[in-house]
Amino acid sequence: MSDMGIRHSTAGADRPVPAAEPAAQRIRWRRIGASWPAATALLAVACWAPFELAPFHTFQLSVAMVYAVALLGLNLLVGHTGQISLGHGAFFAVGAYTAAVLMDRWDVPYAVTLPAAAAVAFVLGLALGIPALRLRGLYLALVTLAIAVFLVPLLKRFESVTGGSMGMTLHKPRPPAWTGLAEDQWLYLLVLAVTVVAYLLAAGLLRSRVGRALHAVRDNEVAAEVMGVRPAFYKTMAFAWGAMFAGVAGCVHIWVIGYVSPDSFTLTLSITLLAGLVVGGLGGHWGPLLGGLFVMFVPSFAQDVNQAAPGVIFGLLIIAVMYLAPNGAAGLVGRAAHWLGHRAGKGRTHAH
Repeated sequence: MSDMGIRHSTAGADRPVPAAEPAAQRIRWRRIGASWPAATALLAVACWAPFELAPFHTFQLSVAMVYAVALLGLNLLVGHTGQISLGHGAFFAVGAYTAAVLMDRWDVPYAVTLPAAAAVAFVLGLALGIPALRLRGLYLALVTLAIAVFLVPLLKRFESVTGGSMGMTLHKPRPPAWTGLAEDQWLYLLVLAVTVVAYLLAAGLLRSRVGRALHAVRDNEVAAEVMGVRPAFYKTMAFAWGAMFAGVAGCVHIWVIGYVSPDSFTLTLSITLLAGLVVGGLGGHWGPLLGGLFVMFVPSFAQDVNQAAPGVIFGLLIIAVMYLAPNGAAGLVGRAAHWLGHRAGKGRTHAH
């Protein structure tokens, strides 16, 4: 990592900023400003979709956005901090069961379950992040893998609380009468609102001093520590923040599905989420969204071909992405947009 990047990522530095640094900031803000029209257009299409699509397709898009929220947390941990997690599905399950138990046992309003699920997942992520400080690479991956493995038997054991292997059936949030919306449309708009807020929170976090510190830890942990960044603190908080987004996604997943079971949160879910993030694009703004679409629709389409097709297609797509688009689908789309813009610019030049 360059000296300029380290100075830029140091928290609380009062030294004069080099002249090159404001230029880098201007480039970053120019890119962010250029993405706003695309984000606005995408949001407009998203708001229009539930009124034109069939209920089943609306449901599919709702689930895809749920996965995108979970991948926001995984992207924060893996893509922006350089950690590894094979147990993200466990935090997803924690959020889901927190919401389910509150709704089923104590009849808590569904709106209250969202902050509760986020808080419980955050605390558990923080508890995991502290011992994970001493681990890295393969050892950290094995620890997070173990969490995903023992979660399902644990949920089945406490049958009086979790419903055991049978799970729990819950009432979905119903649309207020004054909205005139169908249930699938109301749930879709709820998930869309949560997704937009989650994206804004993640973007604000990454554009802040915290985001620069996370990137410094990812790029060169030793250099970041020398310049005043506390790697232990930021790595622990990255686990907690990542778990919080997963917990929110698990809660919203319960709203949409209306059912929770331990077998929905096996190790396969954690691996699928990680694969979706890699295919969507690590460390990018659009990676979690594209990854959520991948996790939702690719297995669905593959299942129609053959029962064994989802695993095969998952593996082939990951291999293809590693060779053809190391930055994921988001990077591929960005390169295509850049190429089209370059071609359009050359066309205008020749026209003059």
